Formats: sequence, structure tokens, C-alpha cells
Amino acid sequence: MAKQRLNVGLVGCGFMGRAHSNAFRQVGKFFDLPQDVVLKAVCARTEATAKTFAENWGYETVETDWRALMARPDIDLIDIATPNSTHAEIAIAAAKAGKMVACEKPLGRSVAESEAMVRAVEQAGVANMVWYNYRRVPAVTFAKQIIDEGRLGRIFHYRAKFLQDWTISSELPQGGAGLWRLDAAVAGSGVTGDLLAHCIDTAMWLNGGISEVSAMTETFIKQRVHVETGKVQAVGIDDASAFLARFANGSLATFEATRYARGHKALYTLEINGEHGSIAWDLHDLHRLDFYDHGDTGTLRGWRSIHITDGDHPYMKQWWVPGLQIGYEHSFIHQMADFLSGLAGTGGAVPSFREALATDNVTDAVLRSARDRQWAEVPAATGQSAS
Repeated sequence: MAKQRLNVGLVGCGFMGRAHSNAFRQVGKFFDLPQDVVLKAVCARTEATAKTFAENWGYETVETDWRALMARPDIDLIDIATPNSTHAEIAIAAAKAGKMVACEKPLGRSVAESEAMVRAVEQAGVANMVWYNYRRVPAVTFAKQIIDEGRLGRIFHYRAKFLQDWTISSELPQGGAGLWRLDAAVAGSGVTGDLLAHCIDTAMWLNGGISEVSAMTETFIKQRVHVETGKVQAVGIDDASAFLARFANGSLATFEATRYARGHKALYTLEINGEHGSIAWDLHDLHRLDFYDHGDTGTLRGWRSIHITDGDHPYMKQWWVPGLQIGYEHSFIHQMADFLSGLAGTGGAVPSFREALATDNVTDAVLRSARDRQWAEVPAATGQSAS
């Protein structure tokens, strides 16, 4: 039986555009899916950039205006891999055009933008997904299974951190294609919406909703030259963010993210402590999950390091023989496989825009708490933003 074709229109040719394109190309080679993913069109601001990208990744056509993709009947899925400031406009237009939408995180620059995106996809009834790929690291998915099986018992503590060091130099400018993450008008926020959003999404997937936060943020370098104006301008994003949190289930949490941790390029770690055991994971050793089971006999009780490469582990039967590990790029392949399975009714196309709005509600509360220097409640993702 011939498979259904799913034609992708990608907007954005940067780092995440490459990660997504690799997923589109590889997913059908390793997963048995009801659709064939076709790289139909890629859109960039210049034709030369789009053509170079298309030739490298195998896209059939190019566009230089994303609006052209909305008018094309041969595009089924719009994939947004552009700076944060463009997410809402592109996603809303795609939904109105009846296209499925996949969007890089965070969903919007603000809760208001994210709410508008949620309304658009839900009113249009189109499939939607946000690329929170760390859920699909096999070790993290396995941690979810352990928690859901009750192996940890009641959860007491959750702690996560995401550390980088690439913005320490005061000579680094803000803005433009390479450094838009340092420009508040484009990014919305700094490490809170960029790095902590990943930590928060994973945390709520593993441990349920977050009800309140108490946060602090800091911008260490207050002014930088803006690439587009050539002038020294105030820096509006947060370079570092840390907060305490209380989950709806009563457990307590600490979260930290910074781009000023010298020696760390992308250190993302999490640890969960429960009544009967604990788990810990480190992105630098992403194929391993550390597990402590208090039910072990006293003489054997201790942390064990589980090598997540066996065919019984999440996703791993699709790859190599046990003992051979996979990497970061595979998490995007897994997410696309789950999205496509969800379209066929055999899996979950998650996290959806509405789930991503729940994460944005937390990041918004973090920024409000840091600004007001007091605890902030996190509203439910009902479509209403906090003041």
C-alpha cells in the first residue's frame, strides 16, 4: 500500500533548521510510519541561502517569503525554525491556511503571543507541535517510565540546571542573524525562555504542573553594540536566571540557567528524589540514566548507571545493537516519529502548542517574580495571561 505523502515547508536555515531537516530525512529510514516525509520547500531571506540549503538537504523548491508557503496547496506542514519574534505571525498564518504547524521553542516571546498561537491552531483544528526535543532522549523517556510506574514513590525534590558560557565577552554585540538571542525585542527573554524553557518542559512532563515560583535574574553586561544600528544599546535579556518552585504535587524544585558559567558549553542536568528512589541525568552523558533504588538490600544499595542502549529501552530497537549509543540529533528524529504516529492515531503529537503555553506561563511567572521580588503564582494554560 502506498504511503501518504507529508510535504514539509521549512522556514529558517539556521542551526535548528538543520536539526529539523535531518529528522525529516532520517525518520522514515528507521521508523515504520504511515507517511513519507517529503522536503518540499525551504524558505530563507535570500535566494542564495535558500538554494544552498535546499541543495544540501534535498528540498525540492525554495522561497524567499514565508507567506508564499501558505498559499501553496502542495505544503502540508509548516515547520518554524526562525527567531522567536517571527513565531507567532508565521504560526497563526499557517493555521489560518489549514496547514499543520511545528514550531521551535519557546512558543512565543510572551504569554500573549503564545495564547494567540494556541487559539489559532485550535480554532483551525490543525495538528501542532513544539520542538521540546529533550523529552525524546531515550534516557529521559525511560526516566518518565520509571516515575509513572511508581518506582520513586512520592516525589520530594526536583532540581535542574542548564549552563553555558558563550556570552561572557563584553565585546560580543547583540542582534542580527547570529546573536538575536541577546536582543530582547527578538528573543523575548534570555536564558529563561531559551534554556530554562527546556528544563521546565521536561520537569512538568516528568513531575506535573508547577504552581508557584520565586526567582531572581541578572544581566551582567548592561550594554552592547547592536549589530543592526551600530550603536551601543541597553541589553534587555537575562544572562542568568535561578528560581525556586513548588509543584502541584507538593514537591519542591530548584532551577538555574546561565550563559556565564565558564567551562560549560551545554551542561543540562536533572535529578529527582522520591520516597523510594532517585534518578539523575546529564546531557553530556545522555545515553546513561543514574538510578538509586532504596529497595535494594543494604549491602548492594547504591547508585547504578544504566546504559540506555538495549532494545527494551525507549526508541532503541529502531537503531543499533545493544551497547552502541546514539546522540542529540536522534531526539529530533524521535519527536518527528511520534508526531507522525500521532497523526495516524497511534501516538501522541506532543508537546502541543497548549502544552508549550503551560511552559510559557512558568517562564512568564519567573520573570514577573524576579521583577517584583516576590513569589508568583503560575496560571493554568487556559488562554488567560497573568498581569
